Amino acid sequence: MRLAPRIAFVLALLVSSLFAQESNPDQLLGAAIDAQQHGDYPTAIGDYRKALELRPNMVEAKVNLGAALVHIGDFDGAIAMYKSALPLLIQNNVSQKNAVLRNLALAYYKKGDFTNAAGQFGTLHKSLPNDVGIAVLLGYSEVQLGKAEAAVSLLEPLESRNAANLDFEYAYGSALIKAGRRREGAVRIEHVATSSNSADAYLLAGSTFLDLNEYEPARRDLDTALKLDPKLPGVQTLAGTARDKTGAIKEAEEAFREALKINPDDFDANLYLGAILSKRRDLDEGRPYLERAVRLNPTSSMAGYEMGMLQSTSGRYQAAADQLEKVVKSDPDWLEPHIELASLYYRLHRPDDGRKERQIVDRLTAAQQQKGPTQP
Repeated sequence: MRLAPRIAFVLALLVSSLFAQESNPDQLLGAAIDAQQHGDYPTAIGDYRKALELRPNMVEAKVNLGAALVHIGDFDGAIAMYKSALPLLIQNNVSQKNAVLRNLALAYYKKGDFTNAAGQFGTLHKSLPNDVGIAVLLGYSEVQLGKAEAAVSLLEPLESRNAANLDFEYAYGSALIKAGRRREGAVRIEHVATSSNSADAYLLAGSTFLDLNEYEPARRDLDTALKLDPKLPGVQTLAGTARDKTGAIKEAEEAFREALKINPDDFDANLYLGAILSKRRDLDEGRPYLERAVRLNPTSSMAGYEMGMLQSTSGRYQAAADQLEKVVKSDPDWLEPHIELASLYYRLHRPDDGRKERQIVDRLTAAQQQKGPTQP
C-alpha cells in the first residue's frame, strides 16, 4: 500500500546570475537549462556534464544536473551531485544552501533511503520550523522508519494551523494510524479522500475502518477506491472483504475473482472466495482455493478452520477433525472450531472426546457472555 499521496515535488534550479560566467561553459549551461525546461533530460544531462568537464566547480550545473538525474530515477547520481555542490556554496547564503539541502533530502526520499531523508529533513526543520512541506516529508520519513509516534509528536502541534492542507492531513492521519490511534487517523484520511477524490486515501481510510470492524464505512470507502482505480494494489481484495462482512456476498465474490486474476497467490482472496463457495456447497470449486490458502499460509487459523469446515461438509469427518484439532491447538479460545469438533467427535463415535469439547464450548460461551460484546 502506498503510504503517501501523489505529491508533485519541485526541484529548485539555481539561476545563472548568481555565479561567475565563462563563455563556453556558460553556453553549454544555457543549452542544458533550455533542454531541461523543455523536458529533454538526456540532452540536458549531457550538456551539464560537458560544462562540468570545463569548469568542475560550476555549482549551478551540479545542482541542476542533480535535479535532472532525479527526474530519470538516478538518485545516487543526484545525491552525489548535491553533496559535491554543498561545499562550494557561499557560506552566508542560507537560502541557497537550504534549497540544495532540500533537493538532497528529496533525492534520498524518492530513492527510499528514509534514514538519510529523515536526517536531512530534520536538519532543515530545525532551521525552517514554519515550513510545513518539510515537516510533512519528515513525518512521512519517520512513519516509514517505524517511528510513527515521533511523527505524531512532530505534526500534532502544527495541525491547528494546517488542517486545510491536505498533504499535511494525509501525513498526520497516516502517522496516527501507524501509532495505534486508528480511528482518529481514518477520519482525517477520509476527509482527504473526499476533498481530493484520491483513490489512495480512500484505500487507506477503508482498510483502517475494516481493521476496526466498522464494515459499512469500510465498504463505502473501498468501493469508491475501486471505482477510482481498479488497478490499485490490494483494492479488489479489501473491497471484497468489506462486501463479505456487510452481507453483499455476490459482489464480494466478484471482487475476489478479479483479485485472483491479478495475483493467483493472493492469500485473502483465496481464503474468502473458498469460504464463500464452501458455505453455498460449491465444494469442488471451493476446495482448490482453500487448499491454496493453506499452502500459502500454513499457520493461519482461519484458513485451517475454513478447510476443516469444507472437509466436514464433504463428509470427510476424520480429515475435518484432524484439521480442526490443529486450529484449536494454535487458538484454544476460539469458540467455533470447538463447536464443530464436538459434533465431529460424536459422528466419529468418540463420545468421551465429544463431551470434553462440549465442556470447553460451555466454558468459552460463559466467558464470552461475561465479557460482553467485543469492542473494536
